[in-house]
Amino acid sequence: MSPATTAPSASATVPRAAGSSFYAAMRILPPQQRDAMFEIYSFCRAVDDIADSSGPRPERVAQLQTWRRDIATLYDGTPAPALEGLARAVKTFGLRREDFLAVIDGMEMDVVADIRAPDYPTLELYCDRVACAVGRLSVKVFGLPEDSGRALADQLGRALQLTNILRDLDEDAELGRLYLPAEALREAGISSTDPTTVLAEPRIEWACYAIVDRARAHFTKADKIMARCPPRAVRAPRLMGAVYKAILARLVARGFGSPRAPVRIPKALLVWMLLRHAIA
Repeated sequence: MSPATTAPSASATVPRAAGSSFYAAMRILPPQQRDAMFEIYSFCRAVDDIADSSGPRPERVAQLQTWRRDIATLYDGTPAPALEGLARAVKTFGLRREDFLAVIDGMEMDVVADIRAPDYPTLELYCDRVACAVGRLSVKVFGLPEDSGRALADQLGRALQLTNILRDLDEDAELGRLYLPAEALREAGISSTDPTTVLAEPRIEWACYAIVDRARAHFTKADKIMARCPPRAVRAPRLMGAVYKAILARLVARGFGSPRAPVRIPKALLVWMLLRHAIA
């Protein structure tokens, strides 16, 4: 069955996203932009679910290939009924086909083999596909100028994805994945690339702090880009950045050694951030 026939519509995705930092950030957008962002979110969740499912790898590769064909229908004027909302977003905001395909390519990286201790170039490619490409779709919806929008997508996308990697160490290990780069592990004196073994290493702290430094640098560059943009155009990315910087700070305060208690943003803090950025 085509993924497009089972992908939730934007309205069906809202309850699933409710309570998340994404949902909070998108709620401050005007209706047309908000609807487009939930359509993008719905697409991303659908292909991410394929990547993270326990189905046979060839079957999941085939499902992603079907999604590539479904994306083509958005641009040739023959979208399935379940994709009509996404088709409207494509037309209204000029979303690029190559960015949707990049997201699918990123998900396929997780499907063809479990990613374990990639080198930095591979990690950079992965972040570009699964995060920066989503950012490139998003900044079109936000109405940012081309150059600054793409630069923001690159910097903030990498910052968010690196934070996700640090937050989800144990969850990813359960799937057989380890996104900490090989270079950082070697510098920390860790030779193994087995997720369970690495996560039990006391020296994992050093490898994680190398990623913390990179994430912080990307956040700083993203903030500088947003400072040059029209304030209302960057309300949503500012909120996302604020939430993820708070997550990163809590991860650092907790530490990365075992056991790692889950890190979450209290609802009261999320509401305060929402209100602060909603009136910007």
